[in-house]
Amino acid sequence: MGHTCRGTINLATANISVEDSCNFIISNGGAQTYHLKASSEVERQRWVTALELAKAKAVKMLEESDDSGDESVSQTDKTELQNTLRILSSKVEDLSTCNDLIAKHGTALQRSLSELEALRLPPESTDKIKQVNERATLFRITSNAMINACRDFMLLAQTHGKKWQKSLQQERDQRIRLEETLEQLAKQHNHLERAFRGATVLPASTPGTAGSGKDLCCPAKGDLSDEDDDNNEFFDAPEIFPMPDIMGHKRTGSNISGTSSDISLDEQYKHQVEDTKKEKRTRIPYKPNYSLNLWSIMKNCIGKELSKIPMPVNFNEPLSMLQRLTEDLEYHELLDRAARCESSLEQLCYVAAFTVSSYSTTVFRTSKPFNPLLGETFELDRLEENGYRSLCEQVSHHPPAAAHHADSKNGWTLRQEIKITSKFRGKYLSIMPLGTIHCVFHSSGNHYTWKKVTTTVHNIIVGKLWIDQSGEIEIINHKTGDKCILKFVPYSYFSRDVARKVTGEVMDPSGKVHFALLGTWDEKMDCYKVQVGTGDNGAEARPRAHEAEDSRVLLWKRNPLPKYAENMYYFSELALTLNAPESGTAPTDSRWRPDQRLMENGRWDEANAEKQRLEEKQRLSRKRREAEAARATEDGTPYDPYKPLWFERRKDPVTQELAHVYKGGYWESKEKQDWSLCPDIF
Repeated sequence: MGHTCRGTINLATANISVEDSCNFIISNGGAQTYHLKASSEVERQRWVTALELAKAKAVKMLEESDDSGDESVSQTDKTELQNTLRILSSKVEDLSTCNDLIAKHGTALQRSLSELEALRLPPESTDKIKQVNERATLFRITSNAMINACRDFMLLAQTHGKKWQKSLQQERDQRIRLEETLEQLAKQHNHLERAFRGATVLPASTPGTAGSGKDLCCPAKGDLSDEDDDNNEFFDAPEIFPMPDIMGHKRTGSNISGTSSDISLDEQYKHQVEDTKKEKRTRIPYKPNYSLNLWSIMKNCIGKELSKIPMPVNFNEPLSMLQRLTEDLEYHELLDRAARCESSLEQLCYVAAFTVSSYSTTVFRTSKPFNPLLGETFELDRLEENGYRSLCEQVSHHPPAAAHHADSKNGWTLRQEIKITSKFRGKYLSIMPLGTIHCVFHSSGNHYTWKKVTTTVHNIIVGKLWIDQSGEIEIINHKTGDKCILKFVPYSYFSRDVARKVTGEVMDPSGKVHFALLGTWDEKMDCYKVQVGTGDNGAEARPRAHEAEDSRVLLWKRNPLPKYAENMYYFSELALTLNAPESGTAPTDSRWRPDQRLMENGRWDEANAEKQRLEEKQRLSRKRREAEAARATEDGTPYDPYKPLWFERRKDPVTQELAHVYKGGYWESKEKQDWSLCPDIF
């Protein structure tokens, strides 16, 4: 065998020995030994003879492999190798011919010089002729040595070329075997999931599949219909297939508001740059049904950083990461209510609910947003309608980092800098947001900070893609010392608990719990006041069931998805409006990004080409900056590295972390329509 696996013994190097009449031993010198027993002495001898013959054949194959090559090498590789060796042989033959000519002419030269020496010439001439003769001899010896070295090289190339080719082929074969093994494991895992699904909850069901209107996304055990399971389509990894839920739905012929979903978006785009404050759009073009070989791309990405993997737009949704970050403000009214709270502990409950609400849009959103270009921005001005306005800017490309600042006239400021790190692990994708989120309430001066949890996308290879959130969030009020611990329970097939569960406790600086939080990150969050009582042992008593129900307050409930959301990337009402063209925005705004616009319009091939153009333009800009920095270092002249336009890096006085903070000027530039400082990134 050209490869080994656990428990095998290579026959070519194996020791075969007889122990007694029925027993014999095969070993490879200590690491692996088999003691075998046959039913009779005759049977034992048949086995030993067969193994000795096989060993002799293996030894012979090993010896001949250098000369005969590997049978498994493809015909193309053989032809290429033979051509190379043929060229090398012809070159060595040319050198050999040159050697013969040099030897012939060298001998003639030396003979002529010897004849000159024999003549009666002045002593000076004789010395000169001797010197020339010696140099000719040295030249001849050197030429012979060169030719011999070339011949040795040729022999080595012939000897080892086939070995190298064989090793390469074995590596290829091993990779193919590993891919096939991984595919089989994925299939087995898929069968186990399907078998188990009859007795447990699906990780994520589409809206409307569950029977209860109260709990659209978290059906209880036994609530799943057979139809729901039958609608799940599973695919083997190497096949060409539309990605489940992200590669989605066929363009339907149904009309919405009397307008066909196949209307020309070029025409629509020309008339769409309007004052969107008057009327927000409620739909986008339906997602086309383009097939893609997902496994062919993802199998080469295992263990890599996702932001460094070139991905076609087929994996994307028509929003950038900056717009996804802005979606955190969908439930901004929670912060408005928190700003009106007199009690800091009650305020912390609403901040905790706001933290959880930012994950509600992710439950069906299995597509990835566009990676923003360096210097790309996104504004959302809802000052008139909702009392806030928001600005995001991509402040770093490697590692990718985005800064976000939102101000509300209702008494709060939210800011964050998020760096996204992600790893593809084969069957799942882990997304780890790094960075601290700050929320400051103007009237009370309460300053809250927290970090995001890990997001995991499951069933990358086969099956229905689904998303889970897991980890802990610690929300701290740096003014009062109040704290809230939120626990996102990871999904488990074997748990009887409700899926996507979140629990939390709000406590004062002494650690005394005042409120208990319970809910799910995709549906709602409830708050229960903890009745402080003292038991016999001095411990705090938890509220009884009826007391808890009496004190229950619904903090947050998810808004229903728009009609036909499954055909529009499962966008929420806010998400549908984010990429709507809007006049007066900066030329770096995500709404002007051409590949994203083409993708939204259903022209994915053109979007892929445009995406490559933008990425190449960004690469050239980075190389130009690096070259300028290198020149400045060599010349000893000062060099200004890249700096974001609207944010600056400062040390945060609360967390002591370096973070990009809004420095002002954007809204003033928008009012004047002075975008002269903006770079040309699109």
